[in-house]
Amino acid sequence: MALTPDTSVQYLKGVGERRAALYQKLNIRTVEDLLYHFPRSYLDLTTPYPIDQAPLNQAAAVRGMVVKKSREQHIRKGLSVFKVLISDDTGLMNLTFFNAKFTVEALQLEEEYLFYGKVGGNYLKKEMSAPMVIRLEEGGRLIPVYPLTAGLSSRMIGANVAQALAQLGEHFPDPIPGEIRRRHGLSAIGYAMENIHRPPDPFCAEVAKRRLIFEELFFLSLALGSSREDKIRYAVPKMKPISLEPFYESLPFTPTEAQKRAIGDAIQDMCSGTPMNRLVQGDVGSGKTLVGAAAAYFAVLNGGQAAMMAPTEILAEQHFRTLNAILSPLGLNIQLLTGSMTAKAKRLVKAGLQDGSIHLCVGTHALLSDGVEFCNLALVITDEQHRFGVAQRIALSEKGQHAHTLVMSATPIPRTLALMIYGDLDLSVIDQLPAGRKPIKTYKIDSEKRQRAFGFIRSHLDQGYQAYIVCPLIETGEVDLGLKPAAEYAKELADGPFSGYRVGLLHGKMKAADKEKTMRAFQSGEIQLLVSTTVVEVGVDVPNAVIMMIENAERFGLSQLHQLRGRVGRGPVQSHCILLSDAKNPETVERLRVLCSTGDGFRIAEEDLRLRGPGDFFGYRQHGLPELKIADMASDVSLLKTAQEEAKAILAADPKLTLPQHQAMKERVTRILLSAGERPN
Repeated sequence: MALTPDTSVQYLKGVGERRAALYQKLNIRTVEDLLYHFPRSYLDLTTPYPIDQAPLNQAAAVRGMVVKKSREQHIRKGLSVFKVLISDDTGLMNLTFFNAKFTVEALQLEEEYLFYGKVGGNYLKKEMSAPMVIRLEEGGRLIPVYPLTAGLSSRMIGANVAQALAQLGEHFPDPIPGEIRRRHGLSAIGYAMENIHRPPDPFCAEVAKRRLIFEELFFLSLALGSSREDKIRYAVPKMKPISLEPFYESLPFTPTEAQKRAIGDAIQDMCSGTPMNRLVQGDVGSGKTLVGAAAAYFAVLNGGQAAMMAPTEILAEQHFRTLNAILSPLGLNIQLLTGSMTAKAKRLVKAGLQDGSIHLCVGTHALLSDGVEFCNLALVITDEQHRFGVAQRIALSEKGQHAHTLVMSATPIPRTLALMIYGDLDLSVIDQLPAGRKPIKTYKIDSEKRQRAFGFIRSHLDQGYQAYIVCPLIETGEVDLGLKPAAEYAKELADGPFSGYRVGLLHGKMKAADKEKTMRAFQSGEIQLLVSTTVVEVGVDVPNAVIMMIENAERFGLSQLHQLRGRVGRGPVQSHCILLSDAKNPETVERLRVLCSTGDGFRIAEEDLRLRGPGDFFGYRQHGLPELKIADMASDVSLLKTAQEEAKAILAADPKLTLPQHQAMKERVTRILLSAGERPN
């Protein structure tokens, strides 16, 4: 049968139902999906090394003649070892193969081959374990290495890709208009596909990669831009510019200029006549809640209601207390709505929302339930954006007539990355901390100083303060690495260095109700020392907690460490963060040094992005952003800007991509939005 981009991979030669099911695990269903499954790296066979020049402790291709093959050695049941000796004009190299009888039998004495693997041994006697064997006629090129799943090899994927390229070839439709390609010196799609999968040399691979990176960023920019256009085209009544002086005068402190700027941005949006869609991004403790309070006050003065959604009950209660203290003296009726409230309490809140007597409701996902109806929902505030999908944000805003949306995130993100992740949102950055906050003193220690650190923690507990000890997320099977699961470690601490103290445990596998109960016990002071995994990261406020010790700190990203550290330093007392790590890797030591030297979350985020790249930046899959297959927003910033400009120009001329020449683009954009939880119009 003739292949098209939409043909199921099942119909490629040698695939069938069984292998198609394996491909599905990689999100590959069609021939187009297969061709957009790019190699993650290449084995460079263009210039194999002579044996004496093969670099030690690196992967390399070596050309050599087989001079000796040993007999099969049975080490234990299920493990056979084969030794092969190769030579060239410069020396000898020993090769070791495991369970590879047919591979070794196929090697002919006095025949030359290419062998690819990590070079071991020393300068006098080099060796290679489990090398790939490549015939000489297959050399002289780059061999793609693909992301895999069990049952699929790079060779299988490469063969299927070759078949797809041979049949589709130049007939593969190019999704990027010719004038854009010419303007930016981008190759055609046929060349790009051929040379990303089967490049003859590194230069051709780079040309192909540049084009495909641009394509990915261009369509992502187009999708986010069209999503934004879609929201902007709704007209909403303009709010009247009412003075916020009574709000500012009622506060017991002076807001920072950054807070006032963010509040001004939100007020301007709400007076514009189109729905606000704004992200307020600020460091831990920068005062984002005040921006939400001001926006809610302004919406209520204009005759509307506001809703704030938080990811957990304990956070919802915390926000409720804060907002109630700020806004109830100004005459606003603030109420809480959570899943654990009694049926009667829920009924009263729902009635107040429906008749308009409740001005601001703070709640959890309970706000999304069917029975919740607002009289006039004008503003939706969501906290910690990464805990909610785009679809949930939209679902809440749709309980009003295109309500204004304010999203608050405590994860500092470098601007280029924020533009991509929150491409459908305008951005306000709170880059100042409120006056009087003491910087958290941060230290790095090794295991030899652990007992001293415990003594330091005990001295603070004895003074009536509280502390956290945070462990990485550990599976039981990792005990061999010298790491303990949190439950085991908590018991060890409670029975040993902290016997006589009230020790609590918090980890991700606990039921939600048990987590809430533990955090409440810690908030009330019932628990003195909380041993926790990273679930403690989300912004629960315990001003009496003044010390955090983080075990195996090298296992966390910089931004994650900064978020964790932000759990202390919430009160007037000097707080401390102790990073315990025995890591000697220079890059790891540098990462931890950065954290000790600064409390600026934005600088830390930039360093994290530089050192680790965006793939590991968050530590979790970001809602609302399709996974990037080839682009790297740390190193492809200039291409990102170019792609965004081109996407903006197209949307300015054709906001809904209705022109005939934009139909293929519209289909691609629709797929991207659907994968991100959006509902394109």
